[in-house]
Amino acid sequence: MVQVPSDSHAETLKAISDDKSLLVFKTIALTSPDSSSLQHKTKLTRKQYYTRTYRLIRAGLIKRRNGKYFLTAYGKIIYDAQKIIENAHTNFWKLKAIDSLEVSDDERSLKERKKIIDTLIDDEALKQSLTAKSMR
Repeated sequence: MVQVPSDSHAETLKAISDDKSLLVFKTIALTSPDSSSLQHKTKLTRKQYYTRTYRLIRAGLIKRRNGKYFLTAYGKIIYDAQKIIENAHTNFWKLKAIDSLEVSDDERSLKERKKIIDTLIDDEALKQSLTAKSMR
């Protein structure tokens, strides 16, 4: 049976909002495990395991085929977005430092900001977000 995800972005985020659900989601993304090894790797009780996998399936993030779990195409996009969020969280204080800079819209100021971003931030997705024209 094909699961159609809810139209709500909140439902997608809710499916991975607690640490255990996120662990299940990330474990599936990295290893595509079968049911028993997934439950063992995540150290969840049977009920916790089934509740979380059900939510992930219902949100359209994962699917089960031949006894193994896989990310859906939608799940892969959400996983990549989640990695960006995780990297942003890791770089929180560097991002706060960038926010504290007084930057005008002149070309020189923008070049200096980009140079500081390039120095502080290693992640290309974060750099791209920070240097996008809409962020000026």
